[in-house]
Amino acid sequence: MPLLEERSELDLVVWPEDRACDRAWLLDNITGAAGVIVTLTDKIWIAGPSLKVVSTMSVGYEHVDLKAVAQQGLKVGYTPDVLTDAVADLSVMLALMAGRNGGIGTSVVQKGEWKNYSWAPFGFCGPQLSTTSASPKRTIGFLGFGRIAQATLARLVPFGVTHCLYSSNPTSPANHARDAELAAKYKLQAVKKVDVDDVARESDVLFVLAPGGNDTYHLVNEELLKKMKKTSVLINASRGTLVDSDALAKALHEGWIWGAGLDVVEGEPNISVDHPLVKEPRCVIVPHIASATLETRRAMATRAAQNLIAGLLGGQMPAQVDLANIS
Repeated sequence: MPLLEERSELDLVVWPEDRACDRAWLLDNITGAAGVIVTLTDKIWIAGPSLKVVSTMSVGYEHVDLKAVAQQGLKVGYTPDVLTDAVADLSVMLALMAGRNGGIGTSVVQKGEWKNYSWAPFGFCGPQLSTTSASPKRTIGFLGFGRIAQATLARLVPFGVTHCLYSSNPTSPANHARDAELAAKYKLQAVKKVDVDDVARESDVLFVLAPGGNDTYHLVNEELLKKMKKTSVLINASRGTLVDSDALAKALHEGWIWGAGLDVVEGEPNISVDHPLVKEPRCVIVPHIASATLETRRAMATRAAQNLIAGLLGGQMPAQVDLANIS
């Protein structure tokens, strides 16, 4: 707010509450506005002729109708980069929670049922993330291998990861030089781009960190899940639409994979206790909090304000969506 308030050229109209903006309020107040800062909950597709800039406090911009705003000649800003570390941190947390039965364990304690569980040699056991002398190979897989995936890999190296396999946009060629550099830097036996099926088959933990959209809709489906190891763990910290929830629930219920950790679920936030994934004890779900650190949210808010100011006052937006090829 100080960044915006110190600009005397700007006449601010501010939603006063610490929650998602009411749709009616937004529609009333966007009329006549030159710029608007929005969040993921605010759907933007068309606005009055005075609007010049849409700045979203998010790395995703699926809630903005890019075709509509491009036709109106608007600029769109977003907030990549600044949430990379926070999302990578949470991705590792989910991998540990899902693999080590963290959801089941915390539920037992919170429900006061610990006293009903006698210690047993294999009680609450799950697959170990780190390597051991008996299991010296660990393969980490990624669907999508951008900044967040690479930051996640860096955090997993101390666990003894030996192989990294990834699948990304089929139209993008493999970056052999970058992969060799990462392998050398982290002392890995391999960092390699392979097809989606190979990533599924070989990964001990499979991280879904690809963009949303039609091209990746239900990328993780029943066919892919059946290819995974019975001891493997699936993590989704990107978009809920990438994972077919019914297929994943079936995979967990029938033991095709060991567990899952989800920061996002298709249809969120309308996820009730009757949702098939909520019913699966080896599915750990948190409510889309990957970027929810004080440091990251401040950085996102700052970037959103900077994008708005630059877009309105003739400067270079720190992070602008390329609308050149939108039709």
